[in-house]
Amino acid sequence: MRYSLQAGGKRLRPVLVLAAADVFRRTTDPLPARSADALPAAVAIECLHTYSLVHDDLPCMDNDDLRRGRPTAHKQFDEATALLAGDALLTFAFQLLARHYAATPTLGLRLTHELAEAAGSAQLIGGQMEDLLAERKADATAADLDFIHLNKTAAMISAALALGGHCGGAGEADLARLRDAGRSLGLAFQIVDDILDATADTATLGKTAGKDARADKTTYVKLHGLDAARRHAETQTRLALDALAGLGGDSRFLVALAGRMATRKN
Repeated sequence: MRYSLQAGGKRLRPVLVLAAADVFRRTTDPLPARSADALPAAVAIECLHTYSLVHDDLPCMDNDDLRRGRPTAHKQFDEATALLAGDALLTFAFQLLARHYAATPTLGLRLTHELAEAAGSAQLIGGQMEDLLAERKADATAADLDFIHLNKTAAMISAALALGGHCGGAGEADLARLRDAGRSLGLAFQIVDDILDATADTATLGKTAGKDARADKTTYVKLHGLDAARRHAETQTRLALDALAGLGGDSRFLVALAGRMATRKN
């Protein structure tokens, strides 16, 4: 568990949790009365995200040897250990929420519901299943691809922003804006991922480059080409920035972070 969780990476989802929570903290007090510490929620979503990567890398899934610049868990240890480590990280995410928000049960319930919905069979796991099925289809469409990544990728980014919003005390209108921003940001993130797989090298990415093309996997680059994929990423980023601009608090850092996500190199 520690090997996979402490391997580095962008820590994007926990940073989004913390940044979204900060948007709604309108006083100089680091933890206003209507807010709660967002750090346990941030760690929880990173645990859950890491579990999904550990399982995604297994031979029965994407069968990858490299993650975050070093051997994947099943290569460093073995398949059974990697499977159990992923299971334990998933469970630990919800243990963290239960432990750290016990004194604020309404908030704890909201956080648990938000994360469980994003990580369940209708979103993260459902998107992953559709991704596996698409590998066997020669005629996967743009709509198929959007469905996969709205659920496999964007749902967790949307959840990260919503978790932060809950911890910061955001109202329902702002929570809806955060979720909308997360969906667009998640699509942009995945499109950039597909572009980098086609254009960057393994050392820069920290994972095996060019794997999608070798596997003839359905990606935004394969369906639309590089130039159109870049334009699509820009469009989704603008939609995310528009949603964030409507938030009631100070969203400057969050807006800057969202903009940088579209220009990342790994």
